[in-house]
Amino acid sequence: MKRREFIKKGGIATALVTTTTVLGSVGYNLYKDKTINIGVIGTGVRGNGLLHILNQIENINVVACCDIIPSHLEEGLKITKGSAKGYSDYQELLKDKKVEAVIVTVPFYLHAQVAMDALDAGKHVYCEKTLAKGYDDIKNLLNKVKSSNKIFQVGHQYHSSRLYTHVVDLIKKGKVGDISAFECQWNRHGDWRRPVHDPSLERAINWRMYKEYSGGLLAELSSHQIEFVNWVLDAHPEKVVGMGGVDYWKDGRETYDNIHVMYSYPNGVKAKFACLTTNANEGYQIKILGDKGTLLIDYDTAWFYPEGEKKVIPNDVDGVSGATAKMNYNNGEEIKISHADPSKQALIDFKNSIIENKQPESNIYTGARAAVCIQMGLDAMYNNTIVEWNPGFEI
Repeated sequence: MKRREFIKKGGIATALVTTTTVLGSVGYNLYKDKTINIGVIGTGVRGNGLLHILNQIENINVVACCDIIPSHLEEGLKITKGSAKGYSDYQELLKDKKVEAVIVTVPFYLHAQVAMDALDAGKHVYCEKTLAKGYDDIKNLLNKVKSSNKIFQVGHQYHSSRLYTHVVDLIKKGKVGDISAFECQWNRHGDWRRPVHDPSLERAINWRMYKEYSGGLLAELSSHQIEFVNWVLDAHPEKVVGMGGVDYWKDGRETYDNIHVMYSYPNGVKAKFACLTTNANEGYQIKILGDKGTLLIDYDTAWFYPEGEKKVIPNDVDGVSGATAKMNYNNGEEIKISHADPSKQALIDFKNSIIENKQPESNIYTGARAAVCIQMGLDAMYNNTIVEWNPGFEI
């Protein structure tokens, strides 16, 4: 469903989008003070982190929380300071007529089912990244959203970052010139495990360690950067290769403790993604390399380094006439723009999309494209093969 089709489906959308000619900003003002009642499904580390942020946003009221692990639910309810009702079964939460929208922060393998059930229950949905696990779940959820008139946002929060949006605009206006490559990493130092006091809850708490439930580092970390590359290029990759392994943390985990994946995009652009759990040097960063310069982005800052002049060395070097000296970056140009925390901005955008009945920027289409890329990368690593984009998968 294209943006125009999406707008036409909404009950109040037509009136809102025509306010510029008749009502000016009055249409928006009629709704800007509306409070959205939210339910959070999954109050683990990420869900409770978002609960803290939701408490800071005007016109959002958390009225329900759900988790199958009692201690997680207890912690989530504590954060709401008694304003929310607790559920151990998300289906019961979806029956709560007070709940207008839900935040889905359950383990990766449950995203599609919970999100589809929420849409069937008439709720707006903010579904954490990565959208869904496996091609069937991606396609089923995509089709469900396309047939719904509810707002659906995917939790690739950097797509909501005003810094990242500004950087993408600069790139599209030619800041770095013709792009040849992206170099992305998200390195940490630690075993990525959560403490488990009851051994029977090992897989429920440390689900990220098991292939049945998780996409590992690629889905949990690199997915943000892969979605960014798709966004910049407005394209999907043509093929992917990759490798990884359980090479350090010999603790029974199945998902890899290091990954190295490369995607090939149209026009020869290559995008490399790496995650380590044994070395945190330079942590998180994205490099966009073009013939006019390099943009370097981290969580909340960006710098531009222009390409220098090539200096021809007059004498032969190693027998090669006209060899060029190594380039030296200058101190670079900081890209300065005021912006909020990306997770907070993403939740604000979700609220505003509901109020204005407009499709979010991080939507089912951008989310599905990224999810397919993730599954391609997993298949490439686990099967030790080159995986090509399936042209039959229309997004």
